[in-house]
Amino acid sequence: MAKAKRTLKWQRDPEGMRLRILEAAKQEFAGHGLAGARVDRIAVKAGANKRMLYYHVGKKDDLYLAVLEGAYEKIRAEERGLDLEHLAPPEAIKRLIEFTWTYFLRNPEFLALLNTENLARAKHLKRSTKVKSLHSPFVEMIRTVVRRGVESGDFQVSVDPVQLYISIAALSFFYLSNGATLSVIFGRDLLKKEARDERLDHMVGLVLAALTGKATAMFGGTRAARPLVPVHQPV
Repeated sequence: MAKAKRTLKWQRDPEGMRLRILEAAKQEFAGHGLAGARVDRIAVKAGANKRMLYYHVGKKDDLYLAVLEGAYEKIRAEERGLDLEHLAPPEAIKRLIEFTWTYFLRNPEFLALLNTENLARAKHLKRSTKVKSLHSPFVEMIRTVVRRGVESGDFQVSVDPVQLYISIAALSFFYLSNGATLSVIFGRDLLKKEARDERLDHMVGLVLAALTGKATAMFGGTRAARPLVPVHQPV
């Protein structure tokens, strides 16, 4: 009887079942990696069985790729909602940094999935027909912000939007992925709220100082803006 009820629910809401499978798979792959993940556990968490799982998504590798693609779709979709094109260029970059940082904090499973796929040398991501198309509009969005900043005089340099985003993501990713070991090495809790807030301020200041050439960005705007100068020149 219970099996019949599950089958009926699956037939009535196939998309809901697929979403539950993907969510359960995301948690399983994030927690155990691809090698340690078990299809049986995914099925149980999703309230499904292996037959449903294979029908809706495919075998383990297909399921893993679907989870990866879904993870990228989610972050790119939220980034599109940042409304960067209607903000002053420095504020747009600040918002992008803040979003990236908070997104990583809210979605630790995303970092875990990235670590797993990088260990596999992006073997599965190379099969994706979706991921590259997701990133072209995002790169163009950053390119437009940088161009506007140069044209308005807010930014002193025109940087490659891909390099800029990689730098922003790296400033967040390395800190959070290595927070436990860095806390031990430097003798401070780098993951407590005060430390996280300090890190965000530092990242915003660092990136804006590089783009604007103004030291005020390094101090959160608490000083009058002054140009950055080489260390060998007198101030």
